[in-house]
Amino acid sequence: MTGNLHYWGKIKSRFGEFAAWVDGKGRLLRFNFRTKGAASVEPDAIHDEKAIADIQRQIDEYDSGKRQKFDVVRLAQGTSFQQDVWEALWRIPFGETTSYGALAKKLGYPNGARAVGLANGANPIALIVPCHRVIGADGSLTGFGGGLPLKKALLEHEARVVGRPLDLFSAAAGKQAVSGVENSPIHISAQRRSRL
Repeated sequence: MTGNLHYWGKIKSRFGEFAAWVDGKGRLLRFNFRTKGAASVEPDAIHDEKAIADIQRQIDEYDSGKRQKFDVVRLAQGTSFQQDVWEALWRIPFGETTSYGALAKKLGYPNGARAVGLANGANPIALIVPCHRVIGADGSLTGFGGGLPLKKALLEHEARVVGRPLDLFSAAAGKQAVSGVENSPIHISAQRRSRL
């Protein structure tokens, strides 16, 4: 891998076949839950499974329950607000969930659940930046680019690995959900907050 070139390849998982894109330094640019149309997402990217071998290895470890946190350099493109939301998603611990409203409050936007939901939906690095760990305030599974059955399967997998039943309602009530976000300081400037 060299220079400014981008590479993409298919990722095989027990949860389906996905696609990943990296730059010439191996930094993760995007991770999609679908391979259909992947070649046209970035037409100049070179299809090279070797370039994404490390991502495949980490997905294999996630699938087997051996990996709970991904070790990748992320280089997703987005607004500063989106970047803040994606960083907050990154900090949600494996096996836990939070609501859009709780995440918005942690980011300093007490009325920003909808904006957080939109940024969550724009997350270009699905699964690895765990947007699937965000649920509705009532504990319901809500919109997910990979589809609600996949979201449920991922949450059930993580709950099984950490040894507890999947209980979305306890997450909505704040019993398990926001601990990872609460314990991770997220500093956002007042200027960025005013853009919401």
